[in-house]
Amino acid sequence: MTISDRLIDLGDRQLRVRRLVPEQDDGLERTTLVFLHEGLGCVEMWRDFPQSLCNATRCQGIVYDRTGYGGSSPWPSDPGVRYMEIEADEVLPRLIATLGVEDCVLVGHSDGGTIALNYAASDPEPLRAVVTLAAHAINEPVCIDSIRRARETFAADDLRARLARYHGDNVDACFRLWSEAWLSPGFEPMDANGRLPGIVVPLQAIQGEDDEYGSELQLGIIAGKVGGYCETRLVPSCGHAPHLQQPAYVLSEVARFVAPLALVD
Repeated sequence: MTISDRLIDLGDRQLRVRRLVPEQDDGLERTTLVFLHEGLGCVEMWRDFPQSLCNATRCQGIVYDRTGYGGSSPWPSDPGVRYMEIEADEVLPRLIATLGVEDCVLVGHSDGGTIALNYAASDPEPLRAVVTLAAHAINEPVCIDSIRRARETFAADDLRARLARYHGDNVDACFRLWSEAWLSPGFEPMDANGRLPGIVVPLQAIQGEDDEYGSELQLGIIAGKVGGYCETRLVPSCGHAPHLQQPAYVLSEVARFVAPLALVD
């Protein structure tokens, strides 16, 4: 852990949280950016994107390891295929309340983006807007194929060792949870028809044109079904991590979207 990291006790689990502050502060009150990592991610795997976005928007930020990842505690009981819904409906609201966050914008990558969509569907009081990076509304064959390959690599290559540097003792459980859920017959990451229409806060959905885990169909479904304003960006020459593979463009677009929404009344 860094000096700014804390373990937040939610009773049945502990989550490692890192608070970020912008390099410049003009004294105005702004929303808090809450970053939700990908399916095998953690605080460190965001690299410098969260801090850069906080600097660009002058917002404070919160980055955390979700249950069973990085420095957070394991799941108290197996969530199975509902792990993203449970994170959105039960864990994230408790974390936001415990941290005293009264106004926030969620920025979610991959699974984190889907969790953000699930959370936003109930129109929670603290939520001001959502940004998704390579979020999934549905499970596509391209995603299933990529996860099957990842499972083969995890068992036979050095993927496990590379992930263990970030997840420590959580590595096997988090990989198993992620891969088994997505490869379960009939699995869908969310109830797109039931939940997306409930999203009424402004939404920006970004995806790489060459995303190995999903097609442009994801953007179409999200934009077509949400109940409020939605803008989409399909990023050329970019795979599943737009904020890392095309950082300048993505940072500029997300900052442009967030900045006018950031000031707290």
